[in-house]
Amino acid sequence: MTTTVHIRPLRKSDHADWARLWTDYLEFYDTKLSEEVYRVSFERLLADDPHEYSGLIAEVEGESVGLAHFLFHRSMWTIENTCYLMDLFVDPAIRGKGIGRSLIEAVHKAARAAGITETYWQTQEFNYKGRMLYDQVASRTPFIIYSKED
Repeated sequence: MTTTVHIRPLRKSDHADWARLWTDYLEFYDTKLSEEVYRVSFERLLADDPHEYSGLIAEVEGESVGLAHFLFHRSMWTIENTCYLMDLFVDPAIRGKGIGRSLIEAVHKAARAAGITETYWQTQEFNYKGRMLYDQVASRTPFIIYSKED
């Protein structure tokens, strides 16, 4: 049986479902954020500003089961912009039904519609299930990411 997945842009009325999914995503990475970060992040996702992140919601039978946040930005290595897929999450209860793949494809389709040919993302080493999908839909790069905080 095939699961019918509907991917659409995030709407203001999605706030509760988005917050639930994003909380689950953050818990997977053992992260907690303040209510202010939730509020500002959601406002930015709805801003319709090309310099802000955009959001997608995945629905199955009218239920929100996944999300993706992405950003188009400049690159010093190409003339065209590039697309960064920041967050990707599918409810664990419904994984393995093509929803993550559909979200990645929807982000990449939005990028192509904007004249962007590359979509990239990162994940943690221990995200084995996610990496199994990523290895099927994209090429792994040799880059290592560093972070410096105050």
